[in-house]
Amino acid sequence: MALTAAALVSSATAQAAKAEETIKVGVLHSLSGTMAISETTLKDVMLMLVAEQNKKGGLLGKKLEAVVVDPASNWPLFAEKARELISQHKVSAVFGAWTSVSRKSVLPVFKELNSILFYPVQYEGEESERNVFYTGAAPNQQAIPAVDYLAKEEKVERWVLAGTDYVYPRTTNKILEAYLKSKGVKTEDIMISYTPFGHSDWQTIVADIKKFGSAGKKTAVVSTINGDANVPFYKELANQGVKATDIPVVAFSVGEEELAGIDTKPLVGHLAAWNYFQSVETPENKAFIEKWKDFTKNAKRVTNDPMEAHVVGFNMWVKAVEKAGTTDPDKVIDTIIGVQVPNLTGGVSEMLPNHHITKPVLIGEIKDDGQFDTVWQTDGLVPGEAWSKHLEGSKDLIADWKTLKCGNYNTVTKKCGA
Repeated sequence: MALTAAALVSSATAQAAKAEETIKVGVLHSLSGTMAISETTLKDVMLMLVAEQNKKGGLLGKKLEAVVVDPASNWPLFAEKARELISQHKVSAVFGAWTSVSRKSVLPVFKELNSILFYPVQYEGEESERNVFYTGAAPNQQAIPAVDYLAKEEKVERWVLAGTDYVYPRTTNKILEAYLKSKGVKTEDIMISYTPFGHSDWQTIVADIKKFGSAGKKTAVVSTINGDANVPFYKELANQGVKATDIPVVAFSVGEEELAGIDTKPLVGHLAAWNYFQSVETPENKAFIEKWKDFTKNAKRVTNDPMEAHVVGFNMWVKAVEKAGTTDPDKVIDTIIGVQVPNLTGGVSEMLPNHHITKPVLIGEIKDDGQFDTVWQTDGLVPGEAWSKHLEGSKDLIADWKTLKCGNYNTVTKKCGA
């Protein structure tokens, strides 16, 4: 018995020692459910990034180990899986979430356990948390420029704000509605529509959009529809003959991955606003695409914007850990501000004191091969804004985790909010 007990202790000690030999990285993306169409590829790119870093010798003299969990498009389950990654698997940082409701679900866990989340998807803003780094676009890096483009280049006067019924579309549309009205757009020229996750019957809504667009004013759809509901939405647009020349759609959640499952020929000319497209021609992007196809062993696998956000976020984390000489969250959180790494469009992105990054903004037209032709982009990189200048209650707020140590500092009252 003594020998058996000793063997068990020895085995446990060996396992603990082995665990200490690696730095664990959490991957928190839905691999099943309505969001799997978008999130599975983000899990894959994280595995590639970890493998690539290990080829370089790892980090701080240790190998990286990816720990993958599946929150299954179940928002409360995201919090449970985040806690599992941090408490049970002892990950040093987590890369994940897609929808804002999933991000909101995990926030209390990251604050309680003092861990780090890198969030790679465009979102509604109105947030800056000490334990979160937002590597996707804020509204001023996607939604506002897209509306400006449509108004100036497409002469759009009537607006359909169509979204999935949750935090991101509702808050983004609240910002866009206020912004449009500040530009002189009348209430009757704005139509707002929400549908549940996984919505499939678009016949009535598309008919309403056609009717709204028949008033003699140029009309566009600004889409914050998320997940697999995009497939039947675009199919119904084609079924009812809605062409980009008549009513263009600009999407914030449709990229190369989503288009891979759609017959894109009837959709040629419709738009998407992102900060990266696979079709961007830079040496950095060419090298990334080659690595991606080699890693997946599939020449047909595409890249997209949230993948690039993970590339930027991961490289920023690696650089901050190297600079701090530790994976300790407190030290990494302080060290990462000001860190700069190349993005895939040829620029250099920086982590700002508000925990957002600088990004270019691109508008692309859908091509018949499921790729995008960039029709407009900013001259340089745009700093992400945590709080919207167009909303009462937000326009006086700033986030600064370097000097003020606050995510919602009121510049009028000179106080940090709750």
